[in-house]
Amino acid sequence: MVVSSLPKPQRHKKLREFIDENPFVTDEELAKVFKVSIQTIRLDRLEMRIPELRERTKMFAENSYSQVKSLAGQEIIGDLLDLELEKMGISMLEITKEMVFQKNRIARGHMLFAQANSLAVALVDADVALTGAAKVSFVRPVKLCERIVAKAVINSKTGNKYNISVTSRSDQEIVFQGEFRIFAVEHKEGRL
Repeated sequence: MVVSSLPKPQRHKKLREFIDENPFVTDEELAKVFKVSIQTIRLDRLEMRIPELRERTKMFAENSYSQVKSLAGQEIIGDLLDLELEKMGISMLEITKEMVFQKNRIARGHMLFAQANSLAVALVDADVALTGAAKVSFVRPVKLCERIVAKAVINSKTGNKYNISVTSRSDQEIVFQGEFRIFAVEHKEGRL
């Protein structure tokens, strides 16, 4: 969706709607959509009291991390943005130079897998949740500086067994897909 140049009041209205629908959109992406400079987007956001991406992300994350039972916060790969236990979750991973192969600047596959797997585990409302099986597809290579947004959804639950789908995207393009079987495990004082 590209919006042609609009008068400021209309641009503000459309900008608010766009950010409400896509809360993790960058100022650079907004500038392209609205055909204005990045500085104009920043000024618009300030005037409308819409926080920058980092602050919007932090607001979502603070609420989401407090709900996770199966993992400690630092065990989730990426930033947890949204979580509804037993339903769905969203995380975001910025690909840094530590996550890529030096030779070609392509992200190591285990980083995308770890983001998806930790998100799937985080959805389970149990003290201990373990991955029993995973079927994954790497759709295309991911490069340095890409921002990967993973969305996990619980498809079914039978007893303590969860079937969870995870789709990871970069700029709305699918880059990774996985089907995870996660088991909630009863934990008794020092042993599983």
